[in-house]
Amino acid sequence: MMKFKLKYSEAKLQFLELESRKEKVAQYKAVAKTLGLMQVNLRHPSLHTHKYDAISSPFGAEVFESYAQNKTPGAYRVFWCYGPERGFLYIIAVTPYP
Repeated sequence: MMKFKLKYSEAKLQFLELESRKEKVAQYKAVAKTLGLMQVNLRHPSLHTHKYDAISSPFGAEVFESYAQNKTPGAYRVFWCYGPERGFLYIIAVTPYP
């Protein structure tokens, strides 16, 4: 199984904002756990990873959605794609599900 490194777009700022807000501690911990799981096992059942067509990647790759939370109002999701270099996941967004 391949271990991935992470690269971020503006998602890094979204993630850091979660970390800085006291009322978002649970969301920050959930997203941090999700990012850690994504690095070692993209098929982990709790991620519920699936293709997501509503947004596009900056370099034309397929975009995927992984769950940071589930069955929670405003549950956080991580949107990502492979690349652009081999062995990297590009994190596009860290955001609550509408």
